[in-house]
Amino acid sequence: MPVCLSLLGSVPRLMAGAVLIALSCAMPLAAQEPPPGLPILFDSRERLPKPDLSSLVRLRFLTSVDFPPFNFADQNGKLAGFHVDLAREICGELGILDKCQIQALPFDELQGALASSQGDAVIAGVAVTPELRKTFAFSRPFLMLPAHFVRNLKASIDGTTAAALAGHPVGVVKGTAHEAMLAAFFPAIKQVPFDAKDALLAAVKDGKVDAAFADGLQLSFWVSSPSAEKCCALFDGPYLSQQFLGEGMTIMLRQQDADLTAAINHALATLSRDGRLQEIYLRYFPYGLY
Repeated sequence: MPVCLSLLGSVPRLMAGAVLIALSCAMPLAAQEPPPGLPILFDSRERLPKPDLSSLVRLRFLTSVDFPPFNFADQNGKLAGFHVDLAREICGELGILDKCQIQALPFDELQGALASSQGDAVIAGVAVTPELRKTFAFSRPFLMLPAHFVRNLKASIDGTTAAALAGHPVGVVKGTAHEAMLAAFFPAIKQVPFDAKDALLAAVKDGKVDAAFADGLQLSFWVSSPSAEKCCALFDGPYLSQQFLGEGMTIMLRQQDADLTAAINHALATLSRDGRLQEIYLRYFPYGLY
């Protein structure tokens, strides 16, 4: 199973608004030990209807190949990734696997292709915005991307929670949602701004700052990659906030396709409850996000 470590340049397009969780809209969530799997986004008591799709000719998912490990071309040039596997599971759950197609386009062409009916659903990490909601519909969120701290293992930090970072220099990329979130949630932490992500990671690796605060997806892969040289580890968290990080990973559809949207929501809920969504998650995020 291929897991690509080159995602650090690909994720920011999503992180303009990437996470939704009801319990964290106002306050940060923290845990000394990360939970073992995905947070449950669907209430077990909620029953989402399954519309009749027997008249559906085909279901064409549109994605891109530049957002590993969510969607990318594998060593054989075939589409692979979390989103690709999820699309197939959705089709299987809806009983339309023989009608299911997955096509890759450049990311900046996905919105236009969906609007012109060149596809039926976009599964590519498109950030939900009020402007897009005027034109498109979105499925329920199926994955959250948290913020996280990463610490230099040689730094003297007395404690295992974010409170121990008070007074320590903690790096953050300036002008980002993470900078605003860090200031709001942890005002006692001494922020050290950096112009870019690469400079931030180099600084925490070299010990110029004791820790950094950034996208948990990026950090979870970085700390386990050869480039980190075992310098660092995730610290406390995860932290999730609709206010600062936006909504979650969703599937974008046309507004007029209400039955298809409802069917996809039904499939996502089923995959979440029976553990299949968790199985896909573990294929591509073996180090965990939470």
